[in-house]
Amino acid sequence: MPVRIRLQRHGKKGKPFYWVVAADSRSKRDGKFLEKLGIYNPNTNPATIELDVDTSVKWLQNGAQPTDTARAILSYKGVLLKHHLLGGVRKGALTEEQVEEKFNAWLDEKTNTIQAKKDGLSKADAEAKAKALEAEKEANEKRIAAAAPVEEVVEEVAEETAEVAAEEAPVEETAEAPAAEEAAKEEE
Repeated sequence: MPVRIRLQRHGKKGKPFYWVVAADSRSKRDGKFLEKLGIYNPNTNPATIELDVDTSVKWLQNGAQPTDTARAILSYKGVLLKHHLLGGVRKGALTEEQVEEKFNAWLDEKTNTIQAKKDGLSKADAEAKAKALEAEKEANEKRIAAAAPVEEVVEEVAEETAEVAAEEAPVEETAEAPAAEEAAKEEE
């Protein structure tokens, strides 16, 4: 029975989430599997990968062949490195302690690299938020500056309207006075 280490798709449409499984190569993509080795979530940045390294190495030693994507994931998590180092133990070139020491040193270096990427992403996110805040402040200042002349114009128009109304009121009174005089003359 040829065994493959491959991805089994889960999640919803547009939001894939994968299980890394050891499965018979003849089974369906999302069908029966022999053992679940971990998970892979490409929706996060950086992608979230949780993998049982020892179980994955055991399957590789028993002859399981990873797919291309699974091979990349196994390499990223150090499974292929540990498998290679354990091959050196079988040949007598290394001891178990040396293998663990080299693997742990590699893991520390990889963890530092991943943390640096996360820090860079959070720093870039913070800078983008700061730029957006500055742009919003500038837009608000421009809006306030543009609103001030409008308020002045509104006040001037209100003053002119009041002046015009004040000027028209006496005119109406004077217009009423001759009309009243004409009405009085007609009555006579």
